[in-house]
Amino acid sequence: MSAAKSGQHRKDIRPGLTVDVILKKDQRTGKKTRGKVKELLTNSSFHPHGIKVRLEDGQVGRVAEVID
Repeated sequence: MSAAKSGQHRKDIRPGLTVDVILKKDQRTGKKTRGKVKELLTNSSFHPHGIKVRLEDGQVGRVAEVID
């Protein structure tokens, strides 16, 4: 079993993956929201706070952890 990937590297994230993201409104609390990636919004290959994605339900957040 591989270790969970952090969401900081764009190469680890692609549409269809299940991820935990931290939404903008939850940045203070660090509350995570789970969903499937619809599209990647960060263009750089690395982001220290996590790659920004849009989930299939339309919510936008930074990936905290890749689940599968």
